[in-house]
Amino acid sequence: MMNKDEAYKGAFAYVDEKLLTSIHLAGGCFWGLEAYMSRLYGVYDVTSGYANGSTENPSYEDLIYRQSGHAETVEVIYHPGQISLESILDHYYHVIDPTSYNRQGNDVGSQYRTGIYYQTDQDLKVISDSIRNLQKSYTDPIVIEVAKLDHYYLAEDYHQDYLDKNPNGYCHINLYEVSQVKIDPRWYPKPSDTYLRSKLTDSQYGVTQLSQTEPSYNNIYWDKFEPGIYVDIATGEPLFLSVDKFESSCGWPSFTRPLTEDVVTYVQDTSFNMVRTEVRSRSGDSHLGHVFEDGPQNQGGLRFCINSAAIEFIPLEHMSGTGYGYLKHLIK
Repeated sequence: MMNKDEAYKGAFAYVDEKLLTSIHLAGGCFWGLEAYMSRLYGVYDVTSGYANGSTENPSYEDLIYRQSGHAETVEVIYHPGQISLESILDHYYHVIDPTSYNRQGNDVGSQYRTGIYYQTDQDLKVISDSIRNLQKSYTDPIVIEVAKLDHYYLAEDYHQDYLDKNPNGYCHINLYEVSQVKIDPRWYPKPSDTYLRSKLTDSQYGVTQLSQTEPSYNNIYWDKFEPGIYVDIATGEPLFLSVDKFESSCGWPSFTRPLTEDVVTYVQDTSFNMVRTEVRSRSGDSHLGHVFEDGPQNQGGLRFCINSAAIEFIPLEHMSGTGYGYLKHLIK
């Protein structure tokens, strides 16, 4: 889990790890389950490991060749205020066959069994109720193992984030379903004006709340191209990806498109005796900049010219620890 001293401290980004909790899930090969769970909003980290076997510190070979009894398992670390255990379990059921014993996809053996391993009686009640409801949808019995977590050992380094390192690697789970990103505006409510005045710099407040424009070539992000995402400085709502940023020689950050079309809105701007299309953020209604039709033609032809003061950059390596891990797979 994220070390508090190593946490990225952006304008709104720091999340106290004391608010996070976890559940351990087994669902066949852990490569796919880890990748799938990491793409859910509210999930801050997912690791692959070995749970509830008969030996200490097992290796992958112990599971395969020495019948150590462990299940390939992922630890899902999540914020219960952003995603519930019930919701995580619903996603889990969606990608497993809960009636298949010691088999998921092409993988056969006790190490590939399905299992939910809990740590508190409160979680056990949620799990038990959830299993009972799930059974109503099946004629065959549900064979998911439900047990208290006895132990969990991290798998070898090469198993961690395996499908990020090996995009064409084997996976019995359809990751495409969570590649279609949904960003709910309710996740990023706009703070009060009093809070914004205390939190934002004069430039940030002037740009986002008063529709001002910062100087070109004299702003923080115009020449920044590191991997990560750009979020609304007022609400934290994700707006743009580094992979869509390009050098436009205009002196402001330029993007070919927003992260999804629905995270921005458009308003006709007739100020300064010009007719332009203003771009505003959806949740915060922040002034971001303008969109023009002189962008790269092979990428749609648009140029989203955005004020640095309206956005905050979250580096790729800090996205998981700041609540944006569910978007990491979009950064190629």
